[in-house]
Amino acid sequence: MYVNLSVRLFLGYFLLAGIAIGFVVRTFTAELVPGMRQSLEEVLVDTANLMAVQVAAEVRDGKIDSGEFAQVMRQFESRPVNAQIWFMKERDPSLIVYITDQRGIVIYDSRGRDQGKDYSRWNDVYLTLQGKYGARTTRDEPADEFSSVMFVAAPIINEGHIIGVLTVGKPSVAVNPFVQAAQQNIEQKGLWILLASLAIGLLLTYGLTLSIRKLTRFARDVQEGRRVAVPKLHERELATLAEAMEAMRARLEGKDYVENYLHTLTHEMKSPLAAIQGAAELLNEEMPPERRTAFVANIRNESARLGQIVERLLRLAELEKRRGLQHLETVSLNQVVRQLVNDKSPILLQKQLTVENTIAEDLLVEGELFLLRQAVSNLLDNAIDFSPAAGTITLSGSVQGERLNLTIDDGGPGIPEYAQERIFERFYSLPRPDGGQKSTGLGLSLVREVVLLHGGAIHIGNRPEGGTRAQLILPIRQVLQ
Repeated sequence: MYVNLSVRLFLGYFLLAGIAIGFVVRTFTAELVPGMRQSLEEVLVDTANLMAVQVAAEVRDGKIDSGEFAQVMRQFESRPVNAQIWFMKERDPSLIVYITDQRGIVIYDSRGRDQGKDYSRWNDVYLTLQGKYGARTTRDEPADEFSSVMFVAAPIINEGHIIGVLTVGKPSVAVNPFVQAAQQNIEQKGLWILLASLAIGLLLTYGLTLSIRKLTRFARDVQEGRRVAVPKLHERELATLAEAMEAMRARLEGKDYVENYLHTLTHEMKSPLAAIQGAAELLNEEMPPERRTAFVANIRNESARLGQIVERLLRLAELEKRRGLQHLETVSLNQVVRQLVNDKSPILLQKQLTVENTIAEDLLVEGELFLLRQAVSNLLDNAIDFSPAAGTITLSGSVQGERLNLTIDDGGPGIPEYAQERIFERFYSLPRPDGGQKSTGLGLSLVREVVLLHGGAIHIGNRPEGGTRAQLILPIRQVLQ
């Protein structure tokens, strides 16, 4: 079952936005109630301490019931309140006050119901009598969560001694309307934010899927051979993809790759096949043994050349199809070069060539050993073929940042100016200075593919002092996709 991309994007965005906004709303709401209670507690602390100072003399003299404080409290409780606190009106005072002596016995209660009771075990009284901060929250009705009252106590001090405790309380029901209103407001704002996010998500999804639909339509037109312009896309990545598809179409329509490949392959194979055919026909005639031996050797040489062309062509085609490295390992370039020099020692001795390997032993690179060996081998073969007799080939290495440079210098004639732009073309080869046959012309193409697979680069040019310099630039560490 296929699901439309735009639907998947929108649903994913909706889910992500919903979870994020829901989490923020729930977190904010969860912090709201404790925050309001902390604010209320701070006000009660100040109120309790202020009243404790006012009643100290009356508690000391035992006149708390008949003194000025009791009269003021009665007037306070009967006083009408007409306060508009945001959306809620305050009609009646809701402050609770009680006072205990130094034993914790209630000697005054603004509600007139608990006087004479022992409150010495209540946290607010118990802790305050010990000189600590005392507070508690208790339900008037144990089964009713909205009947809880917050109590905060302050010590009544006379001549440095605690002679009693004054506690003020505020019912939570006085704060609950503000909490509920704030929660409702937060939830409404969260809903509006979610709706706005969804609207933005719709616009973004529509814009992206519109570009994808344009790109899909363009790809189908290309597939069906229609000549259409590259769509204008605002997304850089999609625009780059469209341009790449256009370039691919142009190349496929011109059949450059296939035609050039087949043309050069046919041309390269025609010469050795003609030589083999001619030699085979001549072998049917009477001739001296030495001429017959020469023709047989020619057939062998041309057959070997055909085999090299086919083998290298298959290897190059395999490399061109690959999209990444398969068997990474740490490769010592010094060891690779030493093994290659040892393998090529017969031809080196024949031409009296000297190979100077100045690559450090600890010069390591990550890659495929087989491919790197093939690349270095092809470059070394070229250096051997173009070096004069008794010449010197120098191999050196250096590290620059995260990249390694492998350089191969020879003392040959260098690359002619007309050939410098074509040295990496398939089947393009220069005649050897000693009059030997051209190579298959696939070696440098294979080297370039190996380097590209490793994420590196290759540069081949002439040295100012004469000869050719081939430089491999490879990343020291590979990053597999």
